[in-house]
Amino acid sequence: MQTEPRPDTDCPASMRPGSLPAKTVLLTGATGFVGRQIHRALSENGHSVRVVLRTGTGGRLAAEADIIETEDLFAEEPAFWSKASAGVDAIIHAAWFATPGIYLHAPENLDCVRGSLALARGAASAGVGHVIGIGTCFEYALPSAHLSSDSPLGPTTLYATAKLALLQILQPFFAGTGTTFSWARLFYLYGEGEHPSRLAAYVRQQIDRGQVARLSSGTQLRDFLDVRAAGAMVAQVVDTGQPGAINICSGRAVTVRQLAERVADAMGRRDLLEFGAAEPRPGDPTVVVGVCNLVSAGN
Repeated sequence: MQTEPRPDTDCPASMRPGSLPAKTVLLTGATGFVGRQIHRALSENGHSVRVVLRTGTGGRLAAEADIIETEDLFAEEPAFWSKASAGVDAIIHAAWFATPGIYLHAPENLDCVRGSLALARGAASAGVGHVIGIGTCFEYALPSAHLSSDSPLGPTTLYATAKLALLQILQPFFAGTGTTFSWARLFYLYGEGEHPSRLAAYVRQQIDRGQVARLSSGTQLRDFLDVRAAGAMVAQVVDTGQPGAINICSGRAVTVRQLAERVADAMGRRDLLEFGAAEPRPGDPTVVVGVCNLVSAGN
């Protein structure tokens, strides 16, 4: 089957064969920055989606879904997840504590690990055939301009350490069951629904206000990817059944300055960018670029 790269990534954009069966997919985190795009892509691919979300938040969904509500999905026991997973072909677990500014070192990461293990046990007891977890490029030892899925690991934050710990527990756990386990590592995402403190959103906000965007020198190299493309790539794993660690990335090195200029040029106000006016964040790696290993459906 012929495939072409996505516009902003070297990964293949799968042209989903019509012969592939539609599946029932349980999705957590469906109202989040990434989860909304995963949900949209699953629906566009013809899958039936069941979501587990916080009570009263269904109005933020990006597409139709069967809804299971809970006050705190990370406090639920395996029996809850076994019942929620009945008749499900695959699970994408995109929920996690992700409050900007505090999530990297927040103790809530431990709650997320605990709740994710309960989900895994429930999924296995329900006989779910495929579970897809969401990881992060910060599990890798950084900096690096060539991060393959088997590159050395070396997380430096509680968030990334918790994600890696969950992966290392679930790989041998699911290996002893009939469940395929995939781990989608996200890189630097931008686009619809991003928090105002993130780079692209901050630049747009400042330009909308007619104010200067104060930025670092912008020499850091990053692997940026539009969140809509990232959501489609994660959804693609449902069709391919690709196991193991998968880099959800562009595979292209772009400086922070280049992305900021791209956003500003689209608004006709590059003059409002002031580079070198802000200090880099402490511990900010000089380069983070991935190697995409996503396979296309039908291969």
